[in-house]
Amino acid sequence: MAEGDLLKDPNPNGDNLREDHSDVDTWITKWYGPDGNYENNGSFQVSSRRDLIDEGTSSKLTETKLSTVAGLQLTQTVDMEWKKANGGTREWTVFELDPADGDNMNRGGPVDNIDTYGIIVINAPAARKAIMSPAHDDHAQIWINGEKWYNNSRWTGAARTILHNVEVDLQKGANVVLYRVGESGGSAYINLHFDDATHKACKIYPDKSKDQKSFFSEVAGVLSVDPTGKLTTLWADIKRNR
Repeated sequence: MAEGDLLKDPNPNGDNLREDHSDVDTWITKWYGPDGNYENNGSFQVSSRRDLIDEGTSSKLTETKLSTVAGLQLTQTVDMEWKKANGGTREWTVFELDPADGDNMNRGGPVDNIDTYGIIVINAPAARKAIMSPAHDDHAQIWINGEKWYNNSRWTGAARTILHNVEVDLQKGANVVLYRVGESGGSAYINLHFDDATHKACKIYPDKSKDQKSFFSEVAGVLSVDPTGKLTTLWADIKRNR
């Protein structure tokens, strides 16, 4: 995504594509990320313009870097150190969310004015196109392998309803996906799935892991593969078919 488009909503930005995916059984349920949310964000309209990963790590990590193999590996030694009013120190762990829960972002903390970060690693046997289907309330941003692929400030309407199917490129080997959702009030959910062919061909992590140590044990062989190539996208690639 071009620099000037990083905080632009996709075009068309409306409800012309509003698909109910509640019958999909490949919604991702396990994520790796901070063990709690960023709190008191001042509303997603305010927080979405700030790199909370950069702020919480004194620039050791950024959102872009975190969506790379090198950045992901740094989380083994770099914790999030947000201000106490924003959640304080957050360690990295594996957490599980129920895609059917319209408040799955809450995670035992405040229910309003929060940001959630989740990471998955997709191990692709070969370079391929994939269709990404995000559901979110409210503002979602998604990076893959150091490139921003998605920005949408509109909530999708329900926890398993999507507004856009987005065609993305996956490279052979490890693909690091960083998903951020910021919300202000009401429902709060962060959900994602890919097309059936991608779920069948690729392995997605976390899988059986339950904490940071077991997560990095799971992905050790995957992350050792050096990523190649540069990913690019245009909003013209948004697909109506999955």
